[in-house]
Amino acid sequence: MVNGKKVVVVMPAYNAEQTLEQTYREIPMEIVDEVILVDDHSRDETTALAHSLGIHHVIRHEQNKGYGGNQKTCYRKALEIGADIVIMVHPDYQYTPKLIPVMAWIIGNDLYPVVLASRILGKGALKGGMPMYKYIANRFLTLFQNIMVSQKLSEYHTGYRAFSRDVLETIKLDQNSDDFVFDNQMLSQIIMADFEIAEVTCPTKYFPEASSINFKRSSIYGLGVLGTSLQHRLHRWGLVRNPRY
Repeated sequence: MVNGKKVVVVMPAYNAEQTLEQTYREIPMEIVDEVILVDDHSRDETTALAHSLGIHHVIRHEQNKGYGGNQKTCYRKALEIGADIVIMVHPDYQYTPKLIPVMAWIIGNDLYPVVLASRILGKGALKGGMPMYKYIANRFLTLFQNIMVSQKLSEYHTGYRAFSRDVLETIKLDQNSDDFVFDNQMLSQIIMADFEIAEVTCPTKYFPEASSINFKRSSIYGLGVLGTSLQHRLHRWGLVRNPRY
């Protein structure tokens, strides 16, 4: 716990057998109360490995629900077991769990209700092997989003995030996509609800075993991000009401 607040780590997993153990071993269990792993119908032995590692809450989807659908299950379960602070860590070891204490303390001490681990604040993205086309797309999309939603974040596309219970209970998660754009829609909801967001610098690693979407899926995601930002602005202006908000 942090200041008497229950800390829960959620891990949305898909074919994570090769990297799950390395990721899990780095989780600082001295402050983390529970770990939840949701296996989105993997084709490998992710679920079996999770059980063997002693992860208490392991959920396997009977059919693939997508990255967003996986997160919805993660957050519902975290709230169900009484989480006060929820931190999402991808089990592909792209992001180090060693930042969990910092992120948890920021929320646990009521400084910010949302914390993003940013690959862009420092030089970690390119140094860690982020493909140049992804880096350029990240910078362009982030600039566009900052203008459209009136924010000043260094990036919107990190998968390493922490939330207070209040945030997860306030925003309408079920109104979001089950695909990768879920992450972006969630941040749009958080900003619309006037929750403040903190960022911490995060190193990242790109390697063959780490999850990564291909160019086609990245392009679809990019278009979804642009659409989400436009929907946000139109809703804020009162021109088009969106049930997401």
